[in-house]
Amino acid sequence: MKHVTLPCGEPVAALGQGTWRIGDDPARRQEEIDCLRRGIDLGLTLIDTAEMYGEGRSEALVGEAIEGRRDEVFIVSKVYPHNASRRSMQRSCDNSLRRLRIEAIDLYLLHWQGDVPLGETVEAFEALRRAGKIRHWGVSNLDTGLMHELHDVPAGAAVQTDQVLYNLGRRGIEWDLLPWLRERRIPVMAYSPLEEGRLVKRRELMDFAKKHGMTPSQVAIAWLLAQDGVIPIPKTGSRKRLEENALALEHPLTTAQLQELDALFPPPKGPSPLEMI
Repeated sequence: MKHVTLPCGEPVAALGQGTWRIGDDPARRQEEIDCLRRGIDLGLTLIDTAEMYGEGRSEALVGEAIEGRRDEVFIVSKVYPHNASRRSMQRSCDNSLRRLRIEAIDLYLLHWQGDVPLGETVEAFEALRRAGKIRHWGVSNLDTGLMHELHDVPAGAAVQTDQVLYNLGRRGIEWDLLPWLRERRIPVMAYSPLEEGRLVKRRELMDFAKKHGMTPSQVAIAWLLAQDGVIPIPKTGSRKRLEENALALEHPLTTAQLQELDALFPPPKGPSPLEMI
C-alpha cells in the first residue's frame, strides 16, 4: 500500500474507503460490513464517514465493521457546519464516538463552511483534541480563500487535510487550491473519484482503459494515486467493485499514460469556483 504523510508526520493509506449512503438500506447491511472488512484486509485502512451520512447510520455501520480491528484502521468523520461551534461540537463528537464505538476519532473534519466563524471551529477542534476525543482535525469543501482564512486564525495551521471533489473530470483545484495545499504539504482527500459512477461510463475513459488493460475505475483511481499528496476515497458496498478498485494499486500509470489522460481530460486553463457534490 502506498502511503501519504499528514502534516503531523503520520502516514495514512493513500487509498481509502468512502461510506456516503452506506447503511441506508437495511437489506444490504451485512454485505456492506463485509465489504468494509475486506477493504481493511486489502490495506484500505482509511475509512471516511460523517454524522450527515444517513444521520449517523453510516457511522454505526462503520463501528460494527471495525469491531475488533480498531488498531488497524484510521477513522475519518465529519461534523455538520451548524454543529461546528464551541457549544455544539462536543455533543456531535460524542454522538459520533458512540456510534463508531471508539474512544477517539483519528481525523475529524468540518464538512463544509457554514455560519460558525472558522476561528471558533478551530477552538472547538483543539478543545476536543486536548480532551483526547480526536487525534487530528481538518476540513472539507474549503476553497483557496477559506484555506487562507483558516491558516490565519490561531492554531489554524494545524489543519491536516482538505477533503474536496477531485477526479479526472473535475480538475479545477489544480489551478490554485492544490498548489497552495502542496506548498504547505497538506494532502487532499479526493471524494467521488468516480463521479458517483458517471465518470467510468465516459467513452474516452472506457477506450483508454481497454487499450491499457485496465478497467475505467482502475484508471480513474490510479490517476489520483499518481498525484502527489492525494488520497482517493471511493465508496462501494460491493466486494467485487472494492477488489476491482484496489487493483488500481497494481497498475501505476506511466508518464506517457498520464500525458495521454491529460489530452483526454485537460487540466484547467484558469480559476473556477470550488465544485461540490
